[in-house]
Amino acid sequence: MAMSVALSNEKVQAAWVDLAEEVRTGVMLTLRNGRPFGSHVPYVFGKHWTRAYIHVSRLALHTEHLLHDPRVGLFVSEPDRSGKNPLALRRMNLQGEAVLLNAGALDYAEVKERYLGRFPQSAMMFGFADFALWELRLQDAHLILGFGQAYLADATNPLSWTHQKPEQKGR
Repeated sequence: MAMSVALSNEKVQAAWVDLAEEVRTGVMLTLRNGRPFGSHVPYVFGKHWTRAYIHVSRLALHTEHLLHDPRVGLFVSEPDRSGKNPLALRRMNLQGEAVLLNAGALDYAEVKERYLGRFPQSAMMFGFADFALWELRLQDAHLILGFGQAYLADATNPLSWTHQKPEQKGR
């Protein structure tokens, strides 16, 4: 198997931005009775991947889960297409905690505006009492850009991506 060459940090950074702009929804993972529970959610990112925002109903199971246990994952993947190897799809797996964003928070209006800019059809839901904005405070990122192109980052230095090299056999 050929060794993969790591992309420059700038190219990895540009690739995650492209993926996040191209794919508007992801799978949010919450915990239901200690087991993963996936929900399809629209999202917007903050300045970089360490903050994502979702607008969801308090009546939904995933919101009930977040209120009980704020640990959360967000999985974003490019869509599968005919002729493309599904194992080589660009995708990102993020983990962190969810916090209800209070309407009085300093950045609430800015987040709402960004969310509506991406999802204008959601304007009506902002008038519903059961819908709320949540901030996903993400700590870890795992980005796959194709075979041999896996990168890790953490919130302490979110713009620095480390190439994940395959384990050497015999170690």
